[in-house]
Amino acid sequence: MRSLLNFSDRVVVITGAASGIGAAATDLLLECGAEVHTLDIATVVAPVAHALPCDMGDPDSIDAAVGLLPDRVDALLNCAGVPNGGRFTPEEVMRINWLGLRHLTELALPRIVEGGSVVHIASTAGRGWPDRAATMEQLMAAASFADGVGWIDANLDVCGDGYALSKEAVQYYTLFRSLQTIESGVRMNSICPGITNTALVDDFRRGVGADVLDRATRIAGRMAEPSEMAPALLFLADDASASYINGVNLNIDRGTGAAHATGAW
Repeated sequence: MRSLLNFSDRVVVITGAASGIGAAATDLLLECGAEVHTLDIATVVAPVAHALPCDMGDPDSIDAAVGLLPDRVDALLNCAGVPNGGRFTPEEVMRINWLGLRHLTELALPRIVEGGSVVHIASTAGRGWPDRAATMEQLMAAASFADGVGWIDANLDVCGDGYALSKEAVQYYTLFRSLQTIESGVRMNSICPGITNTALVDDFRRGVGADVLDRATRIAGRMAEPSEMAPALLFLADDASASYINGVNLNIDRGTGAAHATGAW
């Protein structure tokens, strides 16, 4: 077996690489020898092979960026996302966090080789999807970006502020699509971070309330750092490390999920 987390000679595409968890993962990928291609609306300062401008809320922008990617891709890491809290409309949150992620993934999948992988950043905020399974089925059935926008416009009351629903959709999509991608040898998983010390914390404080964030931080003992999420992304992306892991939404929350599951929350 080759060395674990050795990405030498491997081509990795990562979104949201300019900041937060995506930036931390990009730095770690470079340390591990990967050829990294980034997609971000912001400037990526890391010395990557190709930094492509891309608006994950715009399917035309995604199409243009994918057209410039290498023909062979070993892993896709979907780290781009926006918070609730008022800076973005519910439709913008859904377009970027859900529709853009899916649109890019489906375009990239034909380039991902056998033994390759897709890893999304979902969220512990998406844990409620089983209570909205019928809604998840509707979101999967709205298969194109345009169909998804139409569904959102017709169901704004269901969308709420867009964040929880978008992350529920990513968790469900991970399970739903992984059963199909594995047939061609491509694994699909997600990580579900708890409260992480990024530039978005103030947005989440407005969006979910200070009491929720403070309670989660108290249970976990502290907020996570982006550097604590990045290794899990690489672990799931690495076939030598995680070849039998498929269709998993991995909570990385230092126990807040356990608190919800056992009633200790």
